[in-house]
Amino acid sequence: MKQTLQLRISQHLALTPQLQQSIRLLQLSTLELHQELEQILSDNPMLERVDDPLDHSVRLLADGAISPNTPSGDAPPAGDTAASASDEGDRASEGGDSPDAGGDAEWSFDDVARTSKAPEDDDARPQLEAHETTLREHLLEQMRVTVKELRDRALLELMIDALNDNGYLEESIEDIHGRLPEELGIELEELAIALKMLQSFDPSGVGARTPSECLSLQIRRFPKVPLVTRRRALTIVENHLTLFAQRDFNKLKKILDCDDEDLREAQTIIKRCNPHPGAAFASDASDFVVPDVIVKRTKNGWQVMLNHDVMPRLRVNALYANILKQSKGEGSLTSQLQEAKWLIKNMRQRFDTILRVAQAIVDRQRNFFSHGAVAMRPLVLREIADTLGLHESTISRVTTQKYMLTPHGMFELKYFFGSHVATEAGGEASSTAIRALIKQLIGAEDPKNPFSDSKIADMLGEQGMVVARRTVAKYREALKIPPVNLRKSL
Repeated sequence: MKQTLQLRISQHLALTPQLQQSIRLLQLSTLELHQELEQILSDNPMLERVDDPLDHSVRLLADGAISPNTPSGDAPPAGDTAASASDEGDRASEGGDSPDAGGDAEWSFDDVARTSKAPEDDDARPQLEAHETTLREHLLEQMRVTVKELRDRALLELMIDALNDNGYLEESIEDIHGRLPEELGIELEELAIALKMLQSFDPSGVGARTPSECLSLQIRRFPKVPLVTRRRALTIVENHLTLFAQRDFNKLKKILDCDDEDLREAQTIIKRCNPHPGAAFASDASDFVVPDVIVKRTKNGWQVMLNHDVMPRLRVNALYANILKQSKGEGSLTSQLQEAKWLIKNMRQRFDTILRVAQAIVDRQRNFFSHGAVAMRPLVLREIADTLGLHESTISRVTTQKYMLTPHGMFELKYFFGSHVATEAGGEASSTAIRALIKQLIGAEDPKNPFSDSKIADMLGEQGMVVARRTVAKYREALKIPPVNLRKSL
């Protein structure tokens, strides 16, 4: 084969580093964005944050005196330092700066009032979290008061250490006894006595080995309960707990030889019990979500605003910009300056895109904000993409792990997208609206005669929504609503 040289003209799309960074920042959640930003700030000295979280903290000098420096979040009266830093950065990189590189070296929000707190304000002072008592500490404190013998304390502490987070003893006392060294001479009866002592501690029901035993321990300690009602409740939890959980009240009444009123009294006593007595001492911190956008009603309708509390304020470092200016653009700081300006521009573009997409969603779901979930209309990604002139993948990135605060609660942006169900009139109903209607129908049903899935499907059909029974069952399970037999009450 003869080798030849040929020239061909073709077009292809190349992802520049700036475009790659823009796509990456767009798909990050708020928490991931701030983590990514902290890493970039540690690697690039040309970039700094104006909204320093430690602005209002007390800073000490080397000699122990308090630093009189003005917090970086407060602008000095002489002028805007951020703007001057931006100008110096632009002058330092003149000649090699393209329009696409981003001319604004600072990203500021002059229209948003900054919240500054005086040092004497209580909110400005760091608050220390109070120590939370664990279940083990709570039980050991009771043991020190009630048990004096060191051997009994050691056995009781052994049983306490064997409890799980819910206060149950998952391992049998026989297995615990088998793990102990024989030279200690501990009898199985001693462990049984220690378990009985543990089960007498607060919270009631701790040390139980089964849910039935846990409920039984609590019912026995309830004060001012009639003897007949207490015996009937104990019989249910000790022998017929499965029937009670399945709400098979007819079979329970036949076994217990009682009427509805007697069974209702026993049910009231059982409902007072806590099946997880140790859960109150769990130290799990509550998770919360910070919204990216906020929806409010104005004179012009529903408007979307960015949550400025989660938007970082970035600028080019004035000190390094002066160094770069003096060195006439030589050295590694030039590329880092360009990267800093790219990041500032991409951050601004990220939040602008989120705001545009959120406003487009609100414009199409106005009925939801006015009337609730029952007025949700069907919506797909393509509809928003065609309206804004963006790709569907971009809309998908924007709506993932981004949250909107509305008068009806906090929702992920993907919540407003859903499939449609045909109506008898030839229109379309959103699956979210149908789930809301199912929840309303079940909430208004008679507890003694709840609606079946077929009945709910017929009731939706009367409102013009053609929904199959299996679809109703799927939506009901998605709402975590139990089936009809588990919703029935006396």
